[in-house]
Amino acid sequence: MGKKPNLTGLSRFLPQDFLNPNATSLSEKSQNESTLAKKRKTDIHGPVRTRYDATALVPHYTTAHEVPENLQKYFSQRKRYFSLYDQGCLLDEEGWYSVTPEAIAVQIADRCRCDTILDPFCGVGGNAIAFAKTCEHVIALDISPTRLALARHNAAIYGVADRIEFILADYISFANAYLSRPHPTRRIDVVFLSPPWGGPGYISPSKNHISAYDNADLQDDLETHSQYSLSRLQPIHGADLFRLTKRISDNIAYFLPKNTDLNEISALGLLEKDESVAPDDESRMIEVEEEWMGSKLKALTCYFGGLVAGQEHAF
Repeated sequence: MGKKPNLTGLSRFLPQDFLNPNATSLSEKSQNESTLAKKRKTDIHGPVRTRYDATALVPHYTTAHEVPENLQKYFSQRKRYFSLYDQGCLLDEEGWYSVTPEAIAVQIADRCRCDTILDPFCGVGGNAIAFAKTCEHVIALDISPTRLALARHNAAIYGVADRIEFILADYISFANAYLSRPHPTRRIDVVFLSPPWGGPGYISPSKNHISAYDNADLQDDLETHSQYSLSRLQPIHGADLFRLTKRISDNIAYFLPKNTDLNEISALGLLEKDESVAPDDESRMIEVEEEWMGSKLKALTCYFGGLVAGQEHAF
């Protein structure tokens, strides 16, 4: 296993390799091994309508007058989030403001090519779908059964649902269960961290009580704003989340708000100097990539380990 320049096939994770008794797998167990061994082709020309259909869970808006006021801004960008939105992609309220725009997700996925990638905060599936096109296997976690079902529904529309292992579990429990196994039988090559930032108002410089809709406008209109601290990430401090994740893999892509304190990001580099790095190894670097949509900076992706350009030997 390791970083791959191109897809080389499809490997399968068995749920029992990772789950604790409180977690639930949404993977299909009825597919035979010969089918699983074949490389799947992504069909983006027609939606897939199977048991993955989740249309009863949330509305699929087709016109602006159907959309609640607080989601109007996001609905206008629906095809930036999912280019196949009109074929039936579904988002819950949190998904509308938290999903990664597809172009950005594709860019990140291209950087994270590998055998197996873990997306522990998958939401409605934007990143997991992109990863399924560049990695052999994707493990997608979420604590919400609704969002996990929507993610699987959306992956089916993109024709990649069979490359993704959907697991209902919280990441902290999952990680601890995985790390507690004396000899994990499956290796996770890359972890993509995109934890909750705190809702649409994360970038607001004040704590005034204003609507999510007003806060959404504020995100794009403010030219100067307070720095975002990793301590505001959920479910735990962002540095602790990184520390836990680094025990799973050194190859981490950390998706963070555009106004994240760069000094805090730099401090994560100190965690690169642990017992797994030989004393004579060169210092590990961190690569911070700005994610732009047109003229607007949307987020930062911080790459660690072998994902850093020029540091591929560390993969």
